[in-house]
Amino acid sequence: MWKLSIMKYLFGGTLRSGELNRVMPDITPRMLTRQLRDLEEDGLVRWTVYQEIPHRVEYSLTEIGMSLRGLVGQLEEWGNYYREQVRSTAPDVPDSSAA
Repeated sequence: MWKLSIMKYLFGGTLRSGELNRVMPDITPRMLTRQLRDLEEDGLVRWTVYQEIPHRVEYSLTEIGMSLRGLVGQLEEWGNYYREQVRSTAPDVPDSSAA
């Protein structure tokens, strides 16, 4: 789930981890780091460390990662469609706290 969201933001360009944390407030910094490392190991994300004080790390998509742009967009569209279908077919459940 997180990997596609991370990639979606990186399609817009290079970001630092703090910027990713701001646009994705529901992910913990630890989980973000883990997901970025996985994406890097898969060859989809590159990270660049600048030897500055404090260190600056930037994340961007590789050419292979960028090649997934259309597919990620299609998956996002399908996810939106699916959520709407589930909402429209879900039975109304009475609020048990109102009793």
